[in-house]
Amino acid sequence: MDDADVIVVGAGPVGLISALGLARSGVRVQVLEAAPEIEDSPRAIVYHWTVLEELDGLGILADVEARGFRKDDYAYRVYATGESIPYSISLLADETPYAYNIHLGQHELAAIALEHLRRLPGTDVAFGARVSAIAQDAAGATVTVETAEGARELRAGWVLGCDGAGSTVRKLLGIPFEGFTWPERFVATNVHYDFERHEGFARATFQIDPVHGAVIVKIDTDGLWRVTYSEDAALPEATVGARVPDHFAALMPDEEPYELERFSPYRMHQRAAARFRDGRVLLAGDAAHATNPTGGLGLTSGLFDAFALREALAAVVLEGADDAVLDRWAHERRRVFVDVTSPAASENKRVLYSEPDPDRRAADLEAIRATVADPDRLRERLKFTERLRTPASALLG
Repeated sequence: MDDADVIVVGAGPVGLISALGLARSGVRVQVLEAAPEIEDSPRAIVYHWTVLEELDGLGILADVEARGFRKDDYAYRVYATGESIPYSISLLADETPYAYNIHLGQHELAAIALEHLRRLPGTDVAFGARVSAIAQDAAGATVTVETAEGARELRAGWVLGCDGAGSTVRKLLGIPFEGFTWPERFVATNVHYDFERHEGFARATFQIDPVHGAVIVKIDTDGLWRVTYSEDAALPEATVGARVPDHFAALMPDEEPYELERFSPYRMHQRAAARFRDGRVLLAGDAAHATNPTGGLGLTSGLFDAFALREALAAVVLEGADDAVLDRWAHERRRVFVDVTSPAASENKRVLYSEPDPDRRAADLEAIRATVADPDRLRERLKFTERLRTPASALLG
């Protein structure tokens, strides 16, 4: 397909969910991905209950549930004492049919979206297609793409950059990525080990400790877990693997053997693009904003970018709506990230990984205990991710 209504750059979950939503609305979509296939390194794995209705509306929730699993249990765990503070999303069952989360690697979500996208007319997906230039005019944008067969130019009315925190699209536009990088390095590991049989561990456990803080989450039904911990970023990245056994010696509740499947070190950021729209080009997901992953708010925010943009951009492309709706989308999605998502993720990180003051840690724990013990307070806490949503009706008027 040489021409499209929208070119989506990036075949991660946000890019492919965006493309699928637009295509289901009747928009002609072309997806360009520089890599040869969907990236499958350890990344996000939790889909909060607030995004499930949208995945259902896209027709993919059944597939997501079939490949992943439902989960409603959580626990905070205090490393120093072994205290466990469990709670459950099932408290919301009287308000929503989606009173659970789903655990599934984000590459699996992307693969499901890709399968559904390829069944729709007016769509095309190209891997090994690296964007090298973008030129805009009043009618649309011309994208230069480098492939194994050489360079070619593609034309579209709109371009959506979903190509990650190192976004080529954002850099080509010269848009600053404002914010900061945390001094720690996170290390995400996939490991076969039966945490669930040990007292105090839920299928999603937030372990609180300034040295041995960790997020410990079950990935699948075959005994694979994600353990994410932090270390000093001044330590050599090349020897991260050599240090994993020492971290696991502290993190594992016993000396039973484990099988490390893979690990992925990465730097953590709190950053947002200075603007999410530049003429005919829009930014979404990590290309627009990056957060530390504590609490699973990064991909959640990116998916809410996609859900809100689906109706707004389709209205512009198919119905001739004033493109000011896209300015409203860009302004509101940036506001939500800067004012809500990023502060919440930063606070999550502080509580789990970074608080050195024992008195403040004690106050944090008392607040957690009080919230879990009070159904009304817990209900409000469980509904937090609703604040990350932007209803399309608020944009379209």
